Amino acid sequence: MTGAIQHFGVIGVFVLMVPESACIPVPSEATLLFSGYAVQKGWMSFPLAVLAATSGNLVGSLLAYVLGASRILDRNPAARTVLGRWEILLDRHGLRAVFIARLLPLARTFVSLPAGARHVPLLPFIVLTTFGCALWAAAFVLGGVVAGTGWEAVASMLGRALLVAGLVVLALSVLRRRGAR
Repeated sequence: MTGAIQHFGVIGVFVLMVPESACIPVPSEATLLFSGYAVQKGWMSFPLAVLAATSGNLVGSLLAYVLGASRILDRNPAARTVLGRWEILLDRHGLRAVFIARLLPLARTFVSLPAGARHVPLLPFIVLTTFGCALWAAAFVLGGVVAGTGWEAVASMLGRALLVAGLVVLALSVLRRRGAR
């Protein structure tokens, strides 16, 4: 991952950020923290790092939006259940849910699927996704700038914390589902 950024610069940042928003849980935090390190070293500028990350997230989000709109995932019972829960959140909170999800680990990766399935209007989706992803990217790139050479330790700790949080949410979801039966 770091080699792609070192070798390809902002293009590497863009390419690494696309899968994260296309529902492939690639850790954007590590990509962005290393991008901040690259900014600190003068390999790229802060605005270009944020722009590349935001653009990559937008492309990945649009791919997931189209997948959600296709309703292909309705054939999978587990995906249908998850999409149903997200659609309830979108009904309850409207477009605000898209923006807020962009600021939350894990939720940011998958919100485009239900937004597409729910046919959230494309222009507001793009605007909210862009602003939310830009804030996310700016915060983590800045964190990488501040962390400097200690970025690997920060990325490792953050990755572990997010993994544990994701596993806890998954376990609670399974337990809750079993309790409902």
